[in-house]
Amino acid sequence: MHAVFCLVRSALFALLFYTGTVLWVTAAGMVGALSDRAMQPVVNGWGRFHRILCRVILGQKIRILGTLPNEAALYVFKHESMFETIDLLCLFHNPVPVAKQELIDIPGWGRIARQYGAIGLRRAEGAKALRHLKGEVNKVRASGRPICLFPEGTRVPHGQRPPILAGFAALYQLMGLPVVPIAVDSGRLSPRNSFIKRPGLITYKVGDVIPAGLPRREAEARVHAAINALNDEPLT
Repeated sequence: MHAVFCLVRSALFALLFYTGTVLWVTAAGMVGALSDRAMQPVVNGWGRFHRILCRVILGQKIRILGTLPNEAALYVFKHESMFETIDLLCLFHNPVPVAKQELIDIPGWGRIARQYGAIGLRRAEGAKALRHLKGEVNKVRASGRPICLFPEGTRVPHGQRPPILAGFAALYQLMGLPVVPIAVDSGRLSPRNSFIKRPGLITYKVGDVIPAGLPRREAEARVHAAINALNDEPLT
């Protein structure tokens, strides 16, 4: 019975979320024709819409362990499901997400993401990619907006600890900003590539701030340990 209940909840969530997303993207595109500033509340509203559906339809609640600042810094997340990629719009005021360039190039949605301020990582272009990244970083640094990165590069099953990709080191060195590592265990309730989503508690655990200017290996090691801090804790 529990499995059937989760299936029904997941189906209703999918229907409402993807139908609603079409409307939110359409609205963002229309408002974005006026100005970037006018579009930001629409994009942020989509994030709140997603969180409400997760809570009301799926029965997923959220807690934050530690203090989550909202200042100019590089915020790096554990990446276990689609949940945190959207929910970061609720965690921060106008965050700047860093994503694979392939996502930024998606027609329609990609234009809105770029206009909102998203930074694309071009992983296979070497020095050209670094020049592009430097230009993007210079655009957002002066704004003081929080910059959010998923340094594992893709969603991973809960409990797995893949290495940090090179994009983190590039951003860390270019920005000269402190790093706030954030563990999240969303994969317990919304596993990667699974239609079924379960009710329960999703936890964010904010790690100690990592100062700018550390050697690359030390910064990567500290980030890796902090974002995996929830891997071995029991499901609640």
